[in-house]
Amino acid sequence: MSFDGLVVHCLVRELQSLVGGRINKIQMPTENDILLQVRAPGRSVKLLLSANPTYPRVHLTEESFLNPKEAPMFCMLLRKHCEGGIIESIEQPGLERIIHFGIRQRDELGDLSTKKIIVEIMGRHSNIILTDPGADTIIDGIHHVTPAISSYRIVMPGSAYTAPPEQHKAMPLEVAEGQFAALMTEAAESAEPGDGAAPRFWEGALVQRFSGFSPLAARELVHRASGGGAVLDPAAAPARLWPPFAELMQRLRGGEAEPVIVEQTASGKAFFSILPLTHIEGETRRYPTVSELLEAYYSDKAERDTVKQRVSDLIRLLSNERAKNVKKLEKLQETMEDARGADRFRILGELLTASMHMLRKGEKQIEVINYYDEDQKPVVIELDPLLTPSENAQRYFKKYTKSKNSLIAVEEQMNQAHEEIRYLDTLLQQLASASLPDIEEIREELMEMGYLRARGRKGTKKKANAKPVLACYTSSEGIPIYVGKNNTQNEYLTNRLAHAGDTWLHTKDIPGSHVVIRSPEFGESTLHEAAQLAAYFSQAKESSGVPVDYTLIKHVRKPSGAKPGFVIYDHQRTLFVTPDSERIKALPVASK
Repeated sequence: MSFDGLVVHCLVRELQSLVGGRINKIQMPTENDILLQVRAPGRSVKLLLSANPTYPRVHLTEESFLNPKEAPMFCMLLRKHCEGGIIESIEQPGLERIIHFGIRQRDELGDLSTKKIIVEIMGRHSNIILTDPGADTIIDGIHHVTPAISSYRIVMPGSAYTAPPEQHKAMPLEVAEGQFAALMTEAAESAEPGDGAAPRFWEGALVQRFSGFSPLAARELVHRASGGGAVLDPAAAPARLWPPFAELMQRLRGGEAEPVIVEQTASGKAFFSILPLTHIEGETRRYPTVSELLEAYYSDKAERDTVKQRVSDLIRLLSNERAKNVKKLEKLQETMEDARGADRFRILGELLTASMHMLRKGEKQIEVINYYDEDQKPVVIELDPLLTPSENAQRYFKKYTKSKNSLIAVEEQMNQAHEEIRYLDTLLQQLASASLPDIEEIREELMEMGYLRARGRKGTKKKANAKPVLACYTSSEGIPIYVGKNNTQNEYLTNRLAHAGDTWLHTKDIPGSHVVIRSPEFGESTLHEAAQLAAYFSQAKESSGVPVDYTLIKHVRKPSGAKPGFVIYDHQRTLFVTPDSERIKALPVASK
């Protein structure tokens, strides 16, 4: 990954098509993200501005976002100053990782006003700041920076806007060959003996002396200059570096970016850039625009990161509940072992009854012949000296009855504990693959089941007949395949949406999604793709040879009183598949 100044330069050039566009709607789906719906000349687009500390970015997006019921204060402020406004300019100061959006809008009095949205893409220090350029003051920022956090700059309403510290580096787009050679020669002269031959030294020299360069881009230029070699002659290095450097700058000036993502074969790690990365061995995927590149690289990562944050409390709750049930099972197992000795108490009671003529009150024990033993060995029976012989016999019969009854109760409790663990495992699996909209449905379910208290959610209760949104994949044969991502979706899909002749799939004895092929007729390829989906959206996602049962919907039913999402089925057949994420991603999918 390398969201450097060169990438921002190409992105800003690409976003110039939005200049003159009107901002129709502003949303704030998360505490770090702003979504602008822009009516640009000839098209409507969504522009994502993100100050996510892990995945900061700006790009056009096709993704759908779940918005909070009440807009945050910063979102309301942006709507007041920018909604309905015209984007007058999109600029990058120097080659910094900063983008300025100039916006013209009429205020409440009908007067024209100009505002500026500044997006700073700087890792954990990333920010989105709304300023009044006329007064050069900050209206507000998505993240506040107080004097206690930074002594250099403050990001608070009413304070003057101060740009991040300048790096005082040369602008590569304006550098001529002579200046480039001088800067590189200066670097070579300052090198320690032996360092000047190492490619890593020249990578550092490019990063330190030229604005916008990341180590990744510098590494690529050095690799091209050295021909992939391990050393560079310090004296010849400046002249060797100039051709690939000049070629890249010429392409950038001409708007000829080549957006790529390269997945390194050895590590599986992905890198993106606006120039081909020949120094990395691995699969290269090319994209027509920088926005498409950034969406492909970031969207899934950013969503998983956001999901992880939002479900951490649920995972902790469910894991604790599971641990309690596992411990309960261990104790019940011990009780079960004790209860299985019930027959011993019955035999002792019967032996005492048969030997009643030998018993006298006050005795602490008696030895009798065990007629139930093949060898008829004697057995010593403990007695309560305060009880009569008949009462001692009845005491053993009562122990027998109590143990026998507890055995039935313990078995029932163990079944309940096993069912609870299975239910919790299903929820944990669903959270592991949940999207943002899925989380709220799972949270609602946990409230209904009594695991969570519905705090501060008055008036937000879902309607009983509300239809959840389902993921609908299209098979290679054009057949719709529906996937339930949580119990709310599973219940609706299996019990209400699907028809009797549709085919239902689920991983065998493994927590996972309900999958339905919505057609009475389909080929083997559709069946295998549906089985792939069932295996992929299950606890066995990373396994191979996953068993997937399939049967007709008419053979699937929910037992009375069963927990959400639980069904029983028969007449099933079993397929064994290995989940293939690339094959899943290649299937067209829509929300229905």
